[in-house]
Formats: sequence, structure tokens, C-alpha cells
Amino acid sequence: MFVAVCRAGSLSAVARDLGCTQSAVSQHVKRLERETGVALLERQPRGVAPTRAGRVLEAAAAEGISGLDLAVRQLRDLLDGHSGYVRVATGATTVRHFMSDAVVAFRRRHPEVNLEFRTVSSSRSSFDALTDGTLDLAWVTIGSPVRGIEQRTVAELPWLLAVRADDPLAVRPDLDPAALRDVRLIRLPPNSTSASHLDTACADLGVQFTYDTSVADWDTALLLVELGVGRAVVPAVPGLPVPGEGELRLIPLPGLRPLPVGWAVRRWDALSPPARAFADTVAQFRGGSAAAG
Repeated sequence: MFVAVCRAGSLSAVARDLGCTQSAVSQHVKRLERETGVALLERQPRGVAPTRAGRVLEAAAAEGISGLDLAVRQLRDLLDGHSGYVRVATGATTVRHFMSDAVVAFRRRHPEVNLEFRTVSSSRSSFDALTDGTLDLAWVTIGSPVRGIEQRTVAELPWLLAVRADDPLAVRPDLDPAALRDVRLIRLPPNSTSASHLDTACADLGVQFTYDTSVADWDTALLLVELGVGRAVVPAVPGLPVPGEGELRLIPLPGLRPLPVGWAVRRWDALSPPARAFADTVAQFRGGSAAAG
């Protein structure tokens, strides 16, 4: 109940969800405060928020609840054999580029397992969903270590410069990133892990790109390039246009550190058998192994 109050920021909202009175929820929190000897919530103009002590207790309680939820689901998987659920967090274009063939193969091998895909806006949102137990797996750009989350690289994607076929740079077999200093580019979301990785890779070389357009995903960036809106630096995701065909040309940028992508989970050893099987299937089709890293 205390975790629910912290997340909702409202005693009355939790009372409605649990079918009890606001007074009952308040008394529960007060009992916790008596037992711990510290104030756990502070009132605000709109609802309540955990104090510093409250955040410590919330984090510990949430981890315990998540572990119990995971254990219950594992027991159900053991009871059901190969049935169950696999809940996966993906970006807007992740399934198309990284999982389409694996989904088909997994469906054939595990027809009784329900696959549930949820689109999330950022790696941070994926980590939050993994932590609270609402998702099993998240496909993310591998970044800095995150407390309570395990990340494993499945593939490393080289960077490419996408231009139209009639662009003067289209004839180049590859490019030094320094050659793009004065070229205005289409930008990936500045707050995304992939954009941060690209910025860091450029900084390692002493290069800083200039941007004049921002997009939400790689597919949109490629579409704008094809329409002649600009040029874009994108990772070599599976399923890109065949070189030499169509309106696009993709020029390798070998000087930039590749973009690592892969799985994030709460604990690999606690994954249900269906979830681990799906993670392994995706890794197999991407030429890696979910057990590596």
C-alpha cells in the first residue's frame, strides 16, 4: 500500500484502487511511520510525496514486491510447462528491424506462449518497467550501468551517413567523421541513449556535428533524407535499403565507435523459461548470443 501511495502521489487514488477508505490508507502509512520512527510522506499542494526516508523504504519495498511477483509468474510457468507470457519493451521500430524473423521462429517453437509488446519512449522508461515487474525484457541501446538492471549486448551497429543518390557525397566508399563538421544533419532525439552514444563517439574524435532537424526514430530520419530534407547519421540497423538501389545511399563512417544494442532485464537468472527462450531467439537471428556479455 505504501509503494502504491508513493507512485500515485495520492492517498485517495490508492483508496479507490484498493476499494477501501482514505482513512484506512492514511492509518497504514502512520503505522509504518510509528514502526520506523521517521516521517515517510509529506503533504504537497496536490497530494503527497515520499520524504527522503520514504524513498529509501519505497525502493526496498518495491524490490521485494517485484521479486514476489516474479516468483509467482515463475511458478505459473513451471505449472504450465511451455505456456505463459513474455512481456517485451520495444521502441517504435524495434520489432521491424531487430525481431521480425525471431518472432516468427519463436511462434513456431512456442505456440502456447503469449507475446506482449509495449512501446516505450526511452531506456529509462524501460528500466522502470523492468524494476516494478511489469515487463520481462527490454530492447535498449546499451549504456552506462543501471542499479538493479542487467544489460547484455546482442549486436554492435556501425554508423552510416544516409544521403540521397544525387548527393555529392553519395559516391564516397566511406567517410571520415571529421569531413562532416560543416554538414548540417538530421538529429536523433537529443535525450535518447543512441544520440548520447553518437555524441560521445564524436567527442572521442574531437568532432561535433551540427543539426537543423530532429526526429523521433531512425526510420523517420531515413524518410526525410529520401525526400531531400537533409542528411542523417544512423546506425546500420537490419533491414536498411540495399546499397546502390533506390533514392538512398548509405556511406560507412568507420571512425565512429559502433552502437551497442541488446537486452536489459532485472535478473537473467530469474527470467522465466519462455522469456529466456525469446531473448535467445532474437540473439540467434542477430548473430549473437544472449548468454554472452
